[in-house]
Amino acid sequence: MTDHLVECVPNFSEGRNAETIRALVDAVQAVPRVALLDHTMDADHHRAVLTFAGAPDAVAEAAFRAAKQATALIDLRRHEGGHPRVGATDVVPFVPLRGVTMEDCAAVARRVGERIGRELGIPVFLYEQAAAKPDRAGLETIRRGGLEGLAHRMETDPGWAPDFGPRRLHPTAGATVVGARRILVAFNVNLETRDLDLARAIAKTVRQSNGGLPYVKAIGVPLAGRGLVQVAMNLVNIEETPVHAAFEAVRREAEKRGVRVAGSELIGLVPRQAVLQAETHGVSIQALDPSTVLEAKLDQAGFGLL
Repeated sequence: MTDHLVECVPNFSEGRNAETIRALVDAVQAVPRVALLDHTMDADHHRAVLTFAGAPDAVAEAAFRAAKQATALIDLRRHEGGHPRVGATDVVPFVPLRGVTMEDCAAVARRVGERIGRELGIPVFLYEQAAAKPDRAGLETIRRGGLEGLAHRMETDPGWAPDFGPRRLHPTAGATVVGARRILVAFNVNLETRDLDLARAIAKTVRQSNGGLPYVKAIGVPLAGRGLVQVAMNLVNIEETPVHAAFEAVRREAEKRGVRVAGSELIGLVPRQAVLQAETHGVSIQALDPSTVLEAKLDQAGFGLL
């Protein structure tokens, strides 16, 4: 059991090619002192999320190797999916779990970001607690306008030079956003409609940036494979805005518009607190597997409970 434990949850712009995801997983698992805790892929979002943990230096090495593999295998010129993105390796957050501070994770983020920029030729933007510029701390700010919007800002605005790497998008891998943050919960609510504008309107209402729930980020995305739309949320402080509060806000806004909730889901590993919140308040989570609880996965990996 290590006394210094960091989690990394990189998101990659590939959710349909299992061989590519396997290669990313293999890159992480090849690094000693790192345990892969979870990996998911979603065809509608066209996105994969890996979760791994270990000693800070080892986690930094695993994150870089995965980004290098993604650069070789993922071509954004052929990418279409429901989730916003600016890179093949889209976002790489480092999260303090035990014996490390947020500033320690920010230092890891800066080190990994510099290496991605220098060795892979990808522009890197720092975000959240690692941000060098407060006005670029929000991930949604960097992603605004997608690849085209980011490219335009980089070309025309001196304030949008990347923190590391070239001042132009990588031709196939785009840009990468690297940072440090606290544990967040990815929580989605599916709606019984194909009306994407409706999902986007609800997302706009419930997210903090538009005066909605505190510590909630939300977007509306299509689920073409299921004939539904989804309000996809990141809950960045579940003590202030718990799972059931986010669910009820979306359900209430959908009901106002004459639409029913089709179900909800927690994505990736989640802290036990989030699961208990949902169960205590009667929120039905689709395909909830006890093995996706973060503390249980860490225990299985030999890192001990938090």
